[in-house]
Amino acid sequence: MNEYLIFRIYGTMASWGDIAVGEFRPSYDRPSKSAIMGMVAAALGIRRDEEERLQELAAGYLMAVRIDAPGILMRDYHTAQVPPSIIDRKKMIFPTRKAELSVPKDVLNTILSSRDYRCDAIYSICLWSRTASPPYPLTALKEHLEKPVFTLYLGRKSCPLSLPLQPQIIPSESIAAALSSVQFNDAPFLFPLESNGDARVFWEGDADVGFTRVHTFQRRDDPLSRRRWQFGNRTEHSAMIRKPAGG
Repeated sequence: MNEYLIFRIYGTMASWGDIAVGEFRPSYDRPSKSAIMGMVAAALGIRRDEEERLQELAAGYLMAVRIDAPGILMRDYHTAQVPPSIIDRKKMIFPTRKAELSVPKDVLNTILSSRDYRCDAIYSICLWSRTASPPYPLTALKEHLEKPVFTLYLGRKSCPLSLPLQPQIIPSESIAAALSSVQFNDAPFLFPLESNGDARVFWEGDADVGFTRVHTFQRRDDPLSRRRWQFGNRTEHSAMIRKPAGG
């Protein structure tokens, strides 16, 4: 029997990065591995420049996502002021947004982009250890997700959590059984948003997880370097399942 850490993500807005070209910033319909491990890292107090610790964390766990409600796609026409390109950002570090805008107003540039968000989406996240000696026990991840060191958000800083994560450690024979048995006390509040009993589930790894796999594909969301914004390919499987009542 294995142990699984399961928590529920809900926000009025979320953004799960996809491959971005030019001014368009799309979003997947479900959380990326990099987004979830970044959230866990923030909860643990791991800073963005601690690349070795971030890589160790991402490599230590496998992940599954159940889409309880896909939400509604929203596209935002976004403008932002930035320092001019003549400033070498590798040498000049702006610790805050206020500092970034402290350069003379007449040299500030404006960048335009279209950004996708998922509104009122609900996800059940399942994490489990890849090896017998993970970087942190699941109990430590659970405790920090309940009381995070840094503020948690859903892909972008403009997308805060709308409800507590309610992390739970579920002993079970499989991911399917663990997701079927977990209960969240926000179910009555979120029930009107949820799908009508059917849900899609995505997972990584080759072990028997209790689902009938219908599709396998590659997703470039395995975090390699936060400093260089590099991501590797990750194999993800999917299935359509029937959710338990009230789950």
